[in-house]
Amino acid sequence: MSGSPIDRAVARELADDVVASGSTTRAVVAPFTGEAFYDLPQSTVADVESAAARAREAQRTWWSAGAAHRRRVLLKAHDLLLERREQLLDAVQTETGKTRGHAFEEFVNAASSTRYSAIVAPRILRGQSRRGGIPVVMRARVVYQPKGIVGVITPWNYPLALTVMDVSAALATGNAVLQKADDQGALSVLVARRAYLDAGLPADLWAVVAGEGSVVGSAVIDAGDYVCFTGSTATGRIVAERAGRRLIGASLELGGKNPIVVLDDVDPVEAAADAAAASFTAAGQLCVSAERIYVQRRVAEPFLAAFAERTRGLRLGAGFDYAPDIGSMTTPAQVARVADHLADAVAKGATIVAGGAPRPDLGPLFVEPAVVTGVTPEMSLATDETFGAVVAVHVVDTEDEAIAACNDSEYGLNASVLSGSARRGRRVAARIHAGSVNVNEGYRASFGSPDAPMGGMGQSGLGRRNGPEGLLRFLEAQTIGTATGVIGLPRSGEDFRRLAPVILLYLRIARALRLR
Repeated sequence: MSGSPIDRAVARELADDVVASGSTTRAVVAPFTGEAFYDLPQSTVADVESAAARAREAQRTWWSAGAAHRRRVLLKAHDLLLERREQLLDAVQTETGKTRGHAFEEFVNAASSTRYSAIVAPRILRGQSRRGGIPVVMRARVVYQPKGIVGVITPWNYPLALTVMDVSAALATGNAVLQKADDQGALSVLVARRAYLDAGLPADLWAVVAGEGSVVGSAVIDAGDYVCFTGSTATGRIVAERAGRRLIGASLELGGKNPIVVLDDVDPVEAAADAAAASFTAAGQLCVSAERIYVQRRVAEPFLAAFAERTRGLRLGAGFDYAPDIGSMTTPAQVARVADHLADAVAKGATIVAGGAPRPDLGPLFVEPAVVTGVTPEMSLATDETFGAVVAVHVVDTEDEAIAACNDSEYGLNASVLSGSARRGRRVAARIHAGSVNVNEGYRASFGSPDAPMGGMGQSGLGRRNGPEGLLRFLEAQTIGTATGVIGLPRSGEDFRRLAPVILLYLRIARALRLR
């Protein structure tokens, strides 16, 4: 593979959409080759503040335009995303190094989220009647108003999907977006944004800035009315603290050490194929990918043999087609982290059953997916997130032992259960402490369902994206209560004396009839 199908001139043109007033740039490297692909402008705090001021003005007009208008724009954006899918796939591959297939998963999530937000947001914004404190005498209705400016801080690993999943929901609910894109993922963001703009979205309504996270990201939090962050747990705590000082809300999708339970009624070969997909997608650089497997003893030997064989048979490559199964890692830092975790595990007695070797013959950042056994608690691989294509396999005797091992973690982002019985799988899944649990799938059954909320428990985050919950986080609920005048509410001591028996009678009747 000699280069990217996306033209460097196109990348440079899109880079001009970043809000940046100075001349400072950063070279963005293509992981497949290790070569600089284009220079990305770097924003300043003043650029963030200026973009926020324009976004606030644009948001007022966008909200006033109404839900039907926003729906039309987002559905047109959806159609343009479909039309421009090849350019989007090229951009994702160029800056992340993942395969065409894994880039396509990102694309599908982005398109599906856009469509879902466009269609569902107007329904939510209609509001709803609620039971008044005293029927007939009181009425209550809940309506919604947008937060204003939503700050979106996105990582490098899934730049298209994680951007659009948040941005589409924020825009559909009448907000403006001020996005800090990771430098390594900005190109995918900008290609998607251009589709939205061509669909009729005002340019100031979705502003993109780039630069050092501690500076530019912090400025985004300071300028917004709500913040979405996807990244490490350590950085998430900093984001939460900064947002908390301003008393603004935050949704945080953070780290994970995601488990798979392999029950003793599986077909070992099928389970191995599912486990490989769950563990090695995007070279393991996926927040919901698996890093630990608990397999029941009765099927452990055939499963491990099939899993190791499946892993060794995966095709690594740097192609802009669907031939490779596994692509490159994205940054030298992630390659080093994988190497450190493997070296530490082996030094302390673990065994690499398959993979783990660097593949410089394919590109500077290629590493074979690795299967490891004999992992013990003192190894970094046991509890620390690797964020690479490395998975530890443990043998357990019972369901209860597997569930306890899954839950023995500070994290709780994603999990999966592989079983010959979907019913049994769902029963086990319900006992696992994680925001999403997939049965007979690694992550796509939950991650790919835009109507279902996604997020973490424990140190894996706060809040949810996707589903009605993902839309409601960008809205302020307002209750409008009305006194009907059928019976005057008490305003004096004499009024209370006269009406108290009537109200007490209502409370008893409501209890007897089980009224809310």
